[in-house]
Amino acid sequence: MGGDILKDNKKIFTTFFREKPAMILIELFSSPNETYASSLAKNVDCTYSHVVKVLKEMETFGLISFEKTGRLKVLKLTEKGKKIASLMSEMRKAL
Repeated sequence: MGGDILKDNKKIFTTFFREKPAMILIELFSSPNETYASSLAKNVDCTYSHVVKVLKEMETFGLISFEKTGRLKVLKLTEKGKKIASLMSEMRKAL
């Protein structure tokens, strides 16, 4: 069981300390408006399909949720997601 936790933690770490996933998380955190996957893709200069893949991973780790409004899915950071995005944003500013 302990090995699984370490494996999961490593996967989370490598997921979010890559450039695009980090940018996606920070963009979600700093956006004052409702955010959609298509707008994220444009803002972080990434393909829509890659953004969707990263967002699914983030949802699996409890960092974001999707709220369906009509035909669109609005992205929302969870409390855990906000905390991590805030820390990453501060780290980016410090660098």
